[in-house]
Amino acid sequence: MTVGIVGLGYVGLPLAVAFAETGSSVIGVDVDEAHVRALREGSSPIEDVPDERLRELGDRLQFESSYGPLREADAVLICVPTPLSANREPDLGPLREATEALAGVLREGQLVVLESTTYPGTTREVALTALERSGLRAGEAFGLAYSPERVDPGSRHYTVRNTPKLVGGLTPACGDRAEELYRTVCDDVVRLSTPEAAELAKLLENIFRSVNIALVNEMALLAHRMKIDIWEVIGAAATKPFGFMRFDPGPGMGGHCLPIDPFYLAWRARQYDFPTEFIELAGKVNQAQPYWCELRIVEALNDAGKPVRGAKVLLVGVAYKPGVGDLRESPALKLVELLRAHGADVSYHDPYVPELPEQGLRSQPLEDAARAADVAVIVTAHPQVDHRALVDVAPLTVDLRGVTVGVDGPNLVRL
Repeated sequence: MTVGIVGLGYVGLPLAVAFAETGSSVIGVDVDEAHVRALREGSSPIEDVPDERLRELGDRLQFESSYGPLREADAVLICVPTPLSANREPDLGPLREATEALAGVLREGQLVVLESTTYPGTTREVALTALERSGLRAGEAFGLAYSPERVDPGSRHYTVRNTPKLVGGLTPACGDRAEELYRTVCDDVVRLSTPEAAELAKLLENIFRSVNIALVNEMALLAHRMKIDIWEVIGAAATKPFGFMRFDPGPGMGGHCLPIDPFYLAWRARQYDFPTEFIELAGKVNQAQPYWCELRIVEALNDAGKPVRGAKVLLVGVAYKPGVGDLRESPALKLVELLRAHGADVSYHDPYVPELPEQGLRSQPLEDAARAADVAVIVTAHPQVDHRALVDVAPLTVDLRGVTVGVDGPNLVRL
């Protein structure tokens, strides 16, 4: 079997490797020619796919920057970004470009599966329309299905193999083909009746997290005003063995999914005259979180007798989550912007992010940078960073992640 993958990022590349490791031939396509050259040389930009794992697969992985070779594939999986526009509305530009380009090489008998997270109706209204410009009819001449990615970047516990795969076909026969395909790389495939059901299921998964994170972020603000330790409260509530799921406050949400998906559904819901007030409010609360965290840093500096203007602020961790170098929608980037706007001298340390070119910053050695800083701010708690030792070294530490719970000291402030 030959599998085509369009988009070789955090979703597409691990999927390409998974299929190649089962013996399939894989044709990976990405419009970034520099990215394709690096992959051909066996260099992976994704932490979940080490270079040696990529190189071991040899000729089973073929990387291209054009769509022509996809004509040889039995199935093509579309794994391109689905970002937001400047107005916080769905930007399906990459998806439209991918499906239109694929229509130019589509042949009878192929299966096309959309994996990109999107609003209900995208597969049927956008992908199908573009692909049928090939002159072939979906559900008859070629198969079409939706199977949302469920990648957890950096996770050692959940992989392509052991994460259940949702599949919704345009027709039952399309669903059968997609299920057969994914069973070669996934232990558990869950069939849904339509692509729309699968599209909405993916949004529900992420919006569930967004809403609960917004709740605990708002609770953190209230607890601060009431002078109650939010981390003690959360720890106590988490002892209940039923009816409670722990979520922790922080500087805001990052990654491609959580900050974006609620706006995809809210936009789609407005087309049905349905205002998703609860979902949109959660998005607003989470978007405001970096502003409140910057205020906590300013307050901590003031309490230490230091103005924020001219203060040396070290951000510890700038990736959006622990264990990866992914900067997509990272709240740390907003903190850099806000602190600089108030005159702070910002530096950072992150073992996964060597530089921030747009901010003109490079990662600094932790101990030296912490000693030189007026305040060290724990933004992302990478596992190899000794945060307790950081508290001992830095003159002042602000912990936005709760990783210093159990540590006390006059120079330590927690969210």
